[in-house]
Amino acid sequence: MKPPPLLLGAALLFWGWQSEFLIVGAVLAVGLEAARWTRARWEFSDEDFSRFWTFCSLMFLAALVYAFTANDGPSSFGSFFQNPNLATQRSAGTSSSRTASAILRWVPIIFFPFIAAQIYSTRDKIPLAAISLIMRRRRNQARLLGQPVLPDPGFHAGYPYFAACLLAASVHAAEDHSFFWGLCALLAWALWAQRSRRFAVVVWALALLAAITVGFAGQRSISQLQRYLEHINPQWFARFMRRGFGFDPMQSRTALGSVGELKTSGEIIIRLEPKGGSPPPTYLRQASYRQYRTPIWFAGGSLDDFTFVPESPPNSFIWPLLPEKTNTAGVNIASYLSGRRGLLPLPHGSGRLEQLNVIELKKNLTGAVLASGPGLAVFDAFYGPGATIDSPPELDTDLSVPDREIPVLDQVIDDLNLRGQSLAQTLLTLNGFFGDQFTYSTWQGAVRIQNTNDTPLGRFLTQTRSGHCEYFATATVLLLRRLEIPARYAVGFAVHESSGDNYVVRLRDAHAWTLVWDETRQIWTDFDTTPASWIQEESKNPTPWRWLSDAWSRVKFEVAKFRWGQSRVRQYLVWVLVPVLALLLYQIIVRSSRRRRREKPLEDEANFTWPGLDSEFYLLEKRLAARGVPRAAGEPLSSWLERVADVPVLADLRASLHELLRLHYRYRFDPLGLSAAERATLSAEAKACLERLAQAERTPVTTAK
Repeated sequence: MKPPPLLLGAALLFWGWQSEFLIVGAVLAVGLEAARWTRARWEFSDEDFSRFWTFCSLMFLAALVYAFTANDGPSSFGSFFQNPNLATQRSAGTSSSRTASAILRWVPIIFFPFIAAQIYSTRDKIPLAAISLIMRRRRNQARLLGQPVLPDPGFHAGYPYFAACLLAASVHAAEDHSFFWGLCALLAWALWAQRSRRFAVVVWALALLAAITVGFAGQRSISQLQRYLEHINPQWFARFMRRGFGFDPMQSRTALGSVGELKTSGEIIIRLEPKGGSPPPTYLRQASYRQYRTPIWFAGGSLDDFTFVPESPPNSFIWPLLPEKTNTAGVNIASYLSGRRGLLPLPHGSGRLEQLNVIELKKNLTGAVLASGPGLAVFDAFYGPGATIDSPPELDTDLSVPDREIPVLDQVIDDLNLRGQSLAQTLLTLNGFFGDQFTYSTWQGAVRIQNTNDTPLGRFLTQTRSGHCEYFATATVLLLRRLEIPARYAVGFAVHESSGDNYVVRLRDAHAWTLVWDETRQIWTDFDTTPASWIQEESKNPTPWRWLSDAWSRVKFEVAKFRWGQSRVRQYLVWVLVPVLALLLYQIIVRSSRRRRREKPLEDEANFTWPGLDSEFYLLEKRLAARGVPRAAGEPLSSWLERVADVPVLADLRASLHELLRLHYRYRFDPLGLSAAERATLSAEAKACLERLAQAERTPVTTAK
């Protein structure tokens, strides 16, 4: 069935309007509907239609892979050849939904060559075998086996393409009801041409109106449900679905007081590549905290403390954390974002992030940078000594110490004679105290509690003197605060393991340390009192299969880069497929031209006029045959002419007839033909003979015996 006139053009315009591709939709609509006013048509064979379908299928596959790796899919026609920016769709949902939406929006463009081939072909129907590999295979097998081939009914691609346009238009950003009413109008237009004549127009219209009413009510109900779900607390959902290795920007639950071994993992979670010969950063911080209530550190704020970091300039992938800062080093970092939202691991003093392809970026007063975007972030971090994004200390939070910890803290301070020392002397004393008198251990055994005022931290400082980094960092922060030195508890990862020219960070490299406020320079500095032996302790007894785990981690990383659009596979894919598609289109056009050229000689041969067929000698032959001297089958012209010369009325023209035959033979078969004078002689001699025959019209013709 063919769609009614102008329906496909209207559907393309509607799709362009709803999908914000109005210019593209208008161009495609004109291209299809122009077929009604032009006689240009092409004779495409079944094989040509099959190639058109293959061409469109390859385009669909390329768009699918491109949209999947770009995460948000192509948002504009020009972006198909560029690195896509997630900022073009700030309200994007999940990756799979964005990919599906992008592909649906592009369907009318992708399959336009196929419907154009249908419209501009000389055939009303396309064989089903052109788009069905199964049917094509069955037909070929039947031919090989000598079995009868079932007829192919064929189909017209108009209505399927119309449905594809409506489906693509459903992926729109408008929040009004324009899509619904446009859909109803186009469906009514299409159904009107196919309506049954058994029912009156009024009955048909009432049935259509009832369907529209039910559809409108259903749409309103779905919209209300969507608004209800959007108002559900997103933070509750985020907490319910929280998973992965990232730290919580609001709090950090330590293992202080827990009995048993702190389990570690050798899984690679971060990859680093120093830039410009810079050394790798010692730590990658994700968050810091200000308030301690055993055994949890709190940031002392909420998610509302995060402020947006503007991308400057827009769509440049550059995010200035400290616009005025001078950065002296750089490192490329690849880190996973759990649930496409997480804290970035950054070197101390990071001032600018580049090549960071995320939807949005936020920072808070304690130095945490929260990114929302793809599941893998690959970016350049530029950093240097000096200012950080952390806020200056607040006396009520950055000097607070739990009352239960004060006695043991004062005891240690007195034992070390820390009061009255400068900041540098204090840090040096604490570093020697923890390094010389404490050991690192991931195992915590049961400790006999001597009194009710004992705390896990107090037992660590006075009894066990063995623990993991959380013990050392917590104790250091509280000791400094007790000395009126502002300090914060920082968490992140330590960088120490090289991998070729680059570095890797494993899950067991998660670490806690201290941020100390330098009043003189007005900056925060890193201070780590955990014994250096912690790295060897964490790395001991490696599994013999670690190399296999690292190889698998590398494979997952490369797949993640491809999936989350952090590689240039999209561009390579486009430029590889362009010549493939061009070659396929060339075959469609050139093979059709070759077939037409093969068929043309047969047509030309049928219409070819042989030289000499306009000779007047044939008129004479026809006239003599009518007077009773026909030429016998297979009789040579010379023999027949001898019989003709015996006719009394032509006896005196015997010499002229022989000359006439000679000229006729030359005109008929000589490659050089006749000169103008000889051609005139042939015509004159033939006319003379015809005039003599006309004079003797009533004289009976007899032949010699």
